Amino acid sequence: MHSIELDGASLDYRLCRSARRTIGITVDRYGIRVGAPLSASLAEIETLLRRHGDWVLQKLAQWRASQIPVATLEDGDRIHWLGKPLVLRCVTDRARSRLRADAGILELCVPVGHALPTTLTAFLKPRARAFFLERLIHYAGKLEVATPPLVLSSAKSRWGSCNAKGEIRLSWRLIHFAPNLIDYVVAHELAHLKEMNHGPRFWAVVEKLCPDWRHARAELRRQAHTLPGLE
Repeated sequence: MHSIELDGASLDYRLCRSARRTIGITVDRYGIRVGAPLSASLAEIETLLRRHGDWVLQKLAQWRASQIPVATLEDGDRIHWLGKPLVLRCVTDRARSRLRADAGILELCVPVGHALPTTLTAFLKPRARAFFLERLIHYAGKLEVATPPLVLSSAKSRWGSCNAKGEIRLSWRLIHFAPNLIDYVVAHELAHLKEMNHGPRFWAVVEKLCPDWRHARAELRRQAHTLPGLE
């Protein structure tokens, strides 16, 4: 991952080098990606990005405007935990929140002066980290690589990324989805430890770890709009 300033805005972009002959820029739901020849210097790459800065910013704005707003959240609403529906119940008669997955209930203790979404996020994040780490360990073992460092993000559409340092970044919001969808994202990002691109060899690694990856990717796209409105 790299950063560049375009028209006063600091933007991140993913740089993927390969045997290609020219520099190409892609802007989509995953952000800005640049494909470049192995011989291209960073100065050449960023000169091209600045030359096409207006186009890049316009494309980013179009993608952001097309995003479906996430649903709001209130007491009694349903959220999903690992793909299973839970009814939110705000409680004040105990000091700690309690997840009763078998009964389909999350009893959330919301302190006075705190918002329900903020409290729910604080409850879910550490549990998401623990689950994701377990899956990272599992698939790293299958790939015969060391378990990489895990960083949580709050992204609402970019579920994961892998940087040049070998760090895996996963959106904690994935915890709302079924385990097989989470496993696809984990496998996808771990595959970048072998192939830092999206070429045929990369997808071969993904398929080895997650044979049903096409279905999982389609389901993630279909279900993205169901996420609750959490920070």
